[in-house]
Amino acid sequence: MSESLPDATPYETDVFVIGGGPAGLAAAIAARERGFRVLVADGSQPPIDKACGEGLLPDGRAALEQLGIHVPLADAYPFCGIRFVSAALSAEARFPGDGCGISVRRTTLHRLMMERAAQLGAGLLWRTVVMGISSEGVRLRDRVGDRMVRARWIVGADGSNSRVRRWAGLDRGLRPRLRYAFRRHYRVEPWSDHMEVYWGKHCQGYATAVSGDQVCVALASRDSGLRLEDGLRALPSLNARLAGAEIVSAERGAITGNRTLARVWRGNVALVGDASGTVDAITGEGLGLAFSQAVALAKCFESGDLHRYQMEHRRLALRPLWMARLMLTLDRRPWVQHRTLQVFQQRPEVFRRFLEVHVGTLPPLRALGDGLTLGWGLLTA
Repeated sequence: MSESLPDATPYETDVFVIGGGPAGLAAAIAARERGFRVLVADGSQPPIDKACGEGLLPDGRAALEQLGIHVPLADAYPFCGIRFVSAALSAEARFPGDGCGISVRRTTLHRLMMERAAQLGAGLLWRTVVMGISSEGVRLRDRVGDRMVRARWIVGADGSNSRVRRWAGLDRGLRPRLRYAFRRHYRVEPWSDHMEVYWGKHCQGYATAVSGDQVCVALASRDSGLRLEDGLRALPSLNARLAGAEIVSAERGAITGNRTLARVWRGNVALVGDASGTVDAITGEGLGLAFSQAVALAKCFESGDLHRYQMEHRRLALRPLWMARLMLTLDRRPWVQHRTLQVFQQRPEVFRRFLEVHVGTLPPLRALGDGLTLGWGLLTA
């Protein structure tokens, strides 16, 4: 799936997307669905992989399906809720209604999104290096050489260390408190139909089945030197589940954290996905948020009003950022973590309501009563 630019006159497009990961492909798909001509450029050769937990919560799955991508069950594994586990406690809640999340290998998701973008007629330029941007378009280098591509809109979808963000002067914002995440796959029969979060003193582990014989395991902590093997020893319950299991993928690492930008657009440049700010991986909302941003951005291309995208981007990020800060409070304060899990275990309805907030079926203000219940539970547990 590659395309070369013509040797003659400079190529011209409506939307040029820099970055061919899930956020960039989502932006391309959403723009093509509204009739815009689209080119996507990325220096990598697909499929593109990245360390992540590989689970899509029900709202993220719905956002993906809004782009016309329905992941076949042969390529995914469903999960029906969330389970929190600590050394002595566990609590679980199912998603509201018939909601269901899915786990899908990152490389499989990338392939499905490439196929959807190509089906819609987006030009996909792999192994193509973008050299810079201007108000007129994008300078790039491909197998033919250096050239300019004229573009009405430029989308930066090139990740948390975005060059597009720097080129457009959009780097100003709150710096994240970084955490370090690592991921690996194990050949083992799934033991749960929930996505599991294992809470340790200095790290969290995440376990999500991605098939009938494989489980994706991720670890996140503030210690840049902590790797999976050491982290698993600090999470004995999860470590016991994996005892003797075959490792079937290389350990991959990534940096995570909450980051908000003062602005996500300037002139004809807009940012999506991690380039536009991040939510900590603890929420499992990064991909779903990127998909929703892509749809919102394409609508703003239609109206020509990127100021509206700024407002919509901020609205979309509010709930995931709020949930990330809440959950990171548990990470930083073990006694709060312990008492919160006690409340969730003793009063399952409180956990269920918070999960409803997490996936967007319950507005945060309506959960205030349960928040008071949780607060009283923390004092009395």
